Amino acid sequence: MHAAGWAHADVQPTNTLVIDDGAAKVIDYALACGPGTPGRLPYRGALTHTTAPEIADAILTTSPDTHIQARPEADVWGLGASLFWCWTGQRPVAYEDRTDRMDKLRAIAKGHPVRLEQARPWAFPEFEDVVTACLNPDPAERPTAAEVAAW
Repeated sequence: MHAAGWAHADVQPTNTLVIDDGAAKVIDYALACGPGTPGRLPYRGALTHTTAPEIADAILTTSPDTHIQARPEADVWGLGASLFWCWTGQRPVAYEDRTDRMDKLRAIAKGHPVRLEQARPWAFPEFEDVVTACLNPDPAERPTAAEVAAW
């Protein structure tokens, strides 16, 4: 999907199934963003807690009718955020449940996730390295999905 220029645009725990052989399958492509998708509703993000900083920033700095083109790097952030959340029981960026969505997006756009070593239930250095790499605030510095899978 990424190699073809598409992004899922809603990577989150509930859109991932682990099947009998332990493989993970991503489901629900309703918000997927690809090259040349005219006539669609504008993409304005998905689940707030797994929104990449660059998507959060774009939501905050564009009008509500502007389409935001999600990229594969945002999916990798969503994967890292999902893994962080599932493993620690905490969202990767700190904010209160009752916080307004725009304020949550402002916190995410700053690009400062919770330090994993402060949230983790136990040390697991190899896993922490993957999650931390996925949550890099700079999209160009995140690994690709293929690199994560190989890792």
